[in-house]
Amino acid sequence: MTLYIKKIGILGVILVLVQALLLGDIHLLGVATPLLYVYFVVQTPRNTPRWLIMVSCFLVGLLVDIFSSTLGMAAASMTLLAFIQPAILELYLHNADDKNFSPSVHTMGTEKYTAYVLFLTAIYCLSFFTLEAFSVKHWGIWFFSVLGSIFITVFPIVILSLVFSNTDGHYGRR
Repeated sequence: MTLYIKKIGILGVILVLVQALLLGDIHLLGVATPLLYVYFVVQTPRNTPRWLIMVSCFLVGLLVDIFSSTLGMAAASMTLLAFIQPAILELYLHNADDKNFSPSVHTMGTEKYTAYVLFLTAIYCLSFFTLEAFSVKHWGIWFFSVLGSIFITVFPIVILSLVFSNTDGHYGRR
């Protein structure tokens, strides 16, 4: 478990740095931003303790908030996503017996994995941009921010899964 905690810690720091240093300044059409750190929640294995998911996602969100000046929106949205991720993962497993199951393109197949990522990313973007707008005064901008960010986030996450997950999908855990 200690090795796993170190691995997710390193992954979290890398994703935060990539977001803060590279992706934070990208605003496609002035509204859509890639939110690659959502991958941190997406790749969480099935048997990860709930407290670990919640705490680590909160910390990743807090670090994103600190570097991006988003005033707790990333921390709140990541914590929400961490809370619902195990239930969403179970929707896409359909009675998989492996308790150490890790979601990836290799373990779920491209279509299921993309749908899983799309669902989690949509929830995250809805939460994040609703907290950011805190009103529906400019609902057009909100809508395009959510929709655009979903689509420019899902593709890199699927690519990351293809590149960095093992064929058995266990990320070094047994």
